[in-house]
Amino acid sequence: MTEREQQILALLRRDPLIPQQELADQLGISRSAVAGHIMNLAQKGHIRGKGYILAEQRYVAAVGGANMDIVGSTAAALRHGDSNPGQVRCSPGGVARNVAENLARLGADCRLVSVVGDDIHGRSLLEATQRAGVDVRGCLTLPDAATSTYLSIQQADGDMALAINDMDILNRLTPERLQAQRDLVRHAGAVVADTNLSADALAWLIAESGEKPLFVDPVSAFKAERIRPWLSRIHTLKPNRLEAAALSGLPLERAEHAPDAARWFHGQGVRRVVLSMAGAGIYYSGEAGDGWLDAPDCAIVNTTGSGDALMAGLVWGWLNELSLADSVRFARGCAALTLSCAATNNPSLSRAAVDAYLNA
Repeated sequence: MTEREQQILALLRRDPLIPQQELADQLGISRSAVAGHIMNLAQKGHIRGKGYILAEQRYVAAVGGANMDIVGSTAAALRHGDSNPGQVRCSPGGVARNVAENLARLGADCRLVSVVGDDIHGRSLLEATQRAGVDVRGCLTLPDAATSTYLSIQQADGDMALAINDMDILNRLTPERLQAQRDLVRHAGAVVADTNLSADALAWLIAESGEKPLFVDPVSAFKAERIRPWLSRIHTLKPNRLEAAALSGLPLERAEHAPDAARWFHGQGVRRVVLSMAGAGIYYSGEAGDGWLDAPDCAIVNTTGSGDALMAGLVWGWLNELSLADSVRFARGCAALTLSCAATNNPSLSRAAVDAYLNA
């Protein structure tokens, strides 16, 4: 699905009776171009019959962080305590927001629940996320708060050397404010959460999501502690080595430690574990067994956002009833395409692009 088709489909989901001319006006294109895109959507099975009857599709509710990513990089070795020549880029970020954008680019119906400030970063975040095909009506805008910001410094190999996050605004995404999105969470086909949410907000989300499959990104070793009371409710957990070690208390210095950590998580009630072991690859474990995949084979330009693309691929695999092994393989393709892109989210990500990467 092209980016323009994603935009049109998102508008049709909000108003199935919207006239083509109004679609054209909102998107800044001609009515005939809209008609062509709608014909393509019908041929691809996203629209059935007249009146823009949309094909039935379970939507995903992504709840958590939305922030502006500011990334500094240099081609030389970092010199601490000194000014380093390089490049500085800004792009929309935040774990839940990134997962939502990636899912939308893959063709899934995704609704984002987050909070931003009434400032230039907040407006830019919502506009870019909506343009990617995500429904952002569940996002709250606070006039007296600054939009969350994530600042990272990258080494010459593209890996992160240091990061600072200013995410205080997420503490104001309280259960009371989330209550307005209760029906959105309850009717979702799956829920994605990140631990940028406060402990109280996570408790509310898990209570309201009921038996819905819950996909959780622990975000960091420190924030991972917030999900400890709720491990038994998690369908898919995607920790990295440090996060898994912090939660399990088990060593994870070597690849052979991964199965023991996964068994510990299963003992707590987690159904599926997808463990990122850096250069050692990805270890996955679930009801149907376990396995390893090598780390993505690609030229690394930017590591920020690759884990979120991996999570989006896992959710997409579940939506499309893939096995865990096939879901992880598809998700690794999403991560590879993101690693090879300077932006936090690869604007060229699509199912076709992932398939082409996997079949190359």
